[in-house]
Amino acid sequence: MILHSSGPSPFGRKVKIAAYHLGLMDRITIEQTDVNNPDPGFYDTNPLGKIPALVLDDKQVLFDSRVIIEYLDSIATSNRIFIPDGPARFKDLTLSALADGMMDASILQVYETRKRPPEDRSQDWLDFQAEKVARSLKTLEVDTPSLQDGITIGHISLACALGYLDFRFNGDWRADHPKLVSWLDSFAAHVPGFDKTRPPAA
Repeated sequence: MILHSSGPSPFGRKVKIAAYHLGLMDRITIEQTDVNNPDPGFYDTNPLGKIPALVLDDKQVLFDSRVIIEYLDSIATSNRIFIPDGPARFKDLTLSALADGMMDASILQVYETRKRPPEDRSQDWLDFQAEKVARSLKTLEVDTPSLQDGITIGHISLACALGYLDFRFNGDWRADHPKLVSWLDSFAAHVPGFDKTRPPAA
């Protein structure tokens, strides 16, 4: 399988951590893909021009990260990360959605400052996105998920969201969220793929 991704992408990192945890990374080749200047053929792979995208052995293409990881989970033989059913499943899927939303809001802040000239940037827009992240961090500091029953898709998503805040925002979130800092340290200790997928220096 071929995974189109990039080192800085938190959603690509989420797929790679899942693949390591599921024991599938040795079946995947990483194709470094710059969505700002992609190979023209990449649009045939994903017409949205987004990463990650996974090309299967039969040339079928899967995107986005949620679809890719659910596929990987379906073919894994151990360490499954999707809770099969019941209230715990939907609680964990909601955690994953919250973490994905944090990543989306964080990426939009980065794009606003990197892709617009200073005179065209909207501070209201930046504040709007930052507030989403701040509210999410506050919620998670109060109700920090447990790792006691095994690693799930929600845990992987949250770790990637916090890792992206470290990568792009200098870890400013850490000072006011000690429980989440401890949680991320514990996640990294339990999931070797977290360290193996750290993005390059910004």
